[in-house]
Amino acid sequence: MVVVSADLAREMLDLATEIARQVGVIIDRQGRIEAVAVGNAHKIHVPDVGRERASRGRLRGVRWVHTHLRGEPLTGDDLHDLAALRLDLVAAVHRGTSGLPESIDIAHLVPENTEQTLWRRLPRTPFRRLDVDPTSLVLALEAEAQRLSGARATLDRRDRAVLIHASSKSFDDIEAEMAELAELARSAGVAVLDRVVQRRRDIDTKYVIGRGKLEEISLRAEQLGADLLIFGRDLSPSQVRSIAGALEIRVVDRTQLILDIFAQRAHSRDGKVQVELAQLKYALPRLAEKHTGLSRLTGGIGGRGPGETKLEIERRRARDRIARLEREIDHLAKQRAVRRAERAKNKVPVLSIVGYTNAGKSTLLNTLTRANVVAEDKLFATLDPTSRRLRFPREREVVLTDTVGFIRDLPKDLVNAFRATLEELEHADILIHVADASSPQVVAQIAAVDAILASLDLTATPTARVLNKADRADSETLARLAAELDAIPLSAIDAATTLPLLTELERRLWGQYDTTHTELLARG
Repeated sequence: MVVVSADLAREMLDLATEIARQVGVIIDRQGRIEAVAVGNAHKIHVPDVGRERASRGRLRGVRWVHTHLRGEPLTGDDLHDLAALRLDLVAAVHRGTSGLPESIDIAHLVPENTEQTLWRRLPRTPFRRLDVDPTSLVLALEAEAQRLSGARATLDRRDRAVLIHASSKSFDDIEAEMAELAELARSAGVAVLDRVVQRRRDIDTKYVIGRGKLEEISLRAEQLGADLLIFGRDLSPSQVRSIAGALEIRVVDRTQLILDIFAQRAHSRDGKVQVELAQLKYALPRLAEKHTGLSRLTGGIGGRGPGETKLEIERRRARDRIARLEREIDHLAKQRAVRRAERAKNKVPVLSIVGYTNAGKSTLLNTLTRANVVAEDKLFATLDPTSRRLRFPREREVVLTDTVGFIRDLPKDLVNAFRATLEELEHADILIHVADASSPQVVAQIAAVDAILASLDLTATPTARVLNKADRADSETLARLAAELDAIPLSAIDAATTLPLLTELERRLWGQYDTTHTELLARG
C-alpha cells in the first residue's frame, strides 16, 4: 500500500495545472477514493469525512492527498485539518519541470509525547523514493495511543481533564484564577492533565476561545486521554451547545464544577436539598437549549394531537421539583428560626465564622472549641454549617458557627439556594472573617468575601478580621496587612496564637476580658 500511486498523483497534477486550482482526494485504508475536491490556487477545503472511527485512540480511517502548485510545504490549514478531523495523514504532491510528480510532503498525528507536539512532519521526499506504508504507520500510531490511554486508565480511574481559561484580565490575574480552578478540580477528585490559558480582548461569543484553538485543545485532550474540558468561566447555554456540538468530549464550566463539589460534600438534609435546588436551577435553561428541536407543536391543522413533548415534560417536572425543594427549604429555615429564638431567649451570643474557602475556618472552630469537625486542605471541605459552644471564663458561653466558604464570582443560584443557611449570619452578634494570610491573592479574597457579605446586607454586623496561617506568611507582609486591615494574625493549628482573638471577642461582647482563658487553653 502506498500513500498515493504515481498514476493518480500524475492525473491530479495534470488537472491542477490545467485549471490552475488545487485538487485533492480522500483515500480510505483499502486504497479506494471516497471523495474528490477542487479548491483555488492557494487553498482547498477537505470534503466531509463523517465521524466514523473517531473513538478514543483511533484515527478517521482516511487520508487526504492534494496538490500544491508552487512547491509550497504543508500549510497551517493542512495541519489544522489533520488535527481537527483526526485524519490518518495529510500529503501534498509537487510537480516537477517534466510534468511528473517530483516530491511529496507528509504529516501525521502522534501519540502523547514529552515535547507535547500534536503532529510530525516527515522530511520532503522525492516521489520516486516514497516508501511510506500508510496503513502500517497509522495502525502503529493507534496501537500506541490506545496503550497509553489504557495505562492511564489503569493507574488513575478519576475523571481526567484539561483546564481552559480565557479572560481579558492581566496575566497575573488569569494565572491566579487558573490556579484556583485547578484547586477546584482537585477538590472534585479530578486529575488535571493539562492547562490552557488564553488572554484575549474579546471572548468568542460562540466558542469562548475560537473554533480553531478549541479543536487544537480537543486534539491535545484526546492525545492525553482526557475525559472532559473544564472552562474557568461560566458558559451560556448556547456556548455549551456550540462547544459540545463541535467536539467529541464532555464540557464542564466553573459553576458545574462547584456544584459537583457541593454535591459530594453535602451530608445533612439542609445541604442536600440546597445543592439539588441549585443544580436544577442551573440545568433548567440548558435543558431548553439541549432539546430546541422538541418544542411544542403549534396549534391549527397539523399541529394538534400529541400534547406535551418530552422536553416540556422534563421542564415541567424540573419546575415542580424546584417548587417542592423551595418549600422544604422554607420549612427547614423555620426550624432553624425556632432554635435561634431559643438561643436568643437564653441570651447566648452567636459568633459566625466566614471567609474564603480553604482559609482555615473549620480548623479555627476545632481549636477554639476542641471539636472534631472535618478540616481538609481542599476547597469547600465544609458545606454543612456546624455549631459548637465556646466557653469563656466567668461562666460565659457563646455559640460558634462554621459556615460554607465563599469564593469569587459565586454563582447567583448557589447563593440563592443557600439563603436559608446564610440566614444564620443575619443573627450573628459578631462575624469572624478568616483570611488565608499565606495566599498571594489574600487581598482579592477578602474583597470577594466582603462583596458577598454586602450582597447579603451584612455590612452593619460587627466583624473581627483574622489573618490565618500566619506561620506560612511573610512576616513583613503579614505585619503590613494586619495594620491595614485591623486584623489579628494567628495560626489556627496553634491554640496559643488564638489568645488575642479571644481577648478581642470578649472585649466586644462584654466590654471586658479575663486572662484566665490563657490558663484554660494551656490546660487543653
